[in-house]
Amino acid sequence: MQLGMIGLGKMGGNMAARLRDKGHEVVGYDVASPERDVDTLAGLVERLAAPRVVWVMVPAGDPTAATIAELGELLDEGDLVIEGGNSHYADDRVRAKALEEKGVGYLDVGVSGGVWGRQNGYGIMVGGPAEDVEKARPVFAALVPDEGVGFVHAGAVGAGHFVKMVHNGIEYGMMQAFGEGYELMVASGLVDDVPGTFESWREGTVVRSWLLDLLSRALEEDPELSRLRGYAEDSGEGRWTVQAAVDLAVPAPAITSSLYARFASRQDDSPAMKVVAALRNQFGGHAVHRAETSDDIDV
Repeated sequence: MQLGMIGLGKMGGNMAARLRDKGHEVVGYDVASPERDVDTLAGLVERLAAPRVVWVMVPAGDPTAATIAELGELLDEGDLVIEGGNSHYADDRVRAKALEEKGVGYLDVGVSGGVWGRQNGYGIMVGGPAEDVEKARPVFAALVPDEGVGFVHAGAVGAGHFVKMVHNGIEYGMMQAFGEGYELMVASGLVDDVPGTFESWREGTVVRSWLLDLLSRALEEDPELSRLRGYAEDSGEGRWTVQAAVDLAVPAPAITSSLYARFASRQDDSPAMKVVAALRNQFGGHAVHRAETSDDIDV
């Protein structure tokens, strides 16, 4: 099918490429990318055949709000907007209602897969009406992994970003646990091969996972993580997950502690946070902060 993709950065650009690899026609637009196919949002809408499907993949907050507001003025009844960034789920209901008044559909879609998604496929979590989900089904089918599931219609508008928010909160906790395990083994004086230990856990153990694969890869490249500072940013979704837990009176101590650990990383050069920083760089291509003793790390 034909799709307009707004935002051709690390995620949107790779998603557009995977869709083209699968035979879909993608018309791309990005204010800064030379890879864009049109120069304006109006040009993108004009290029697409009705009923149009437009995927918005720009930074959350004002950029997303402004883009969807402009699309609301350009699109026609029967068109569909898919918001695939890391927006707050409460904002989705407001945007969906505004577009509904113009006869334009709206889906909120959480996307996971990082910079590896083009090769491996993405996890797709969708919120919105079933009829709108079906309109975009061929796109979702192309984005998910070739084998396995990787897709859920989680519920009504807002559900897609809500479950992606929880997914990222769980991710925080898992990354923190790996980091603390690393620091504990290093501090023990008993473990001679910490990287080899993580490598051995990749097969047959209950902690085997893609995150563990990425940690093993990072340790192979830098066994003592000496080229990293133990400093990790938070994307915002960890904070939203903790706030949702507070609002719903649901205990979430592991996720909450992992968020606070990231705050603490900005004060001390923690070995555990070096692992978290390394994992964020491995799966998402996120920038890392230079260690003072090194001048050769790729940021």
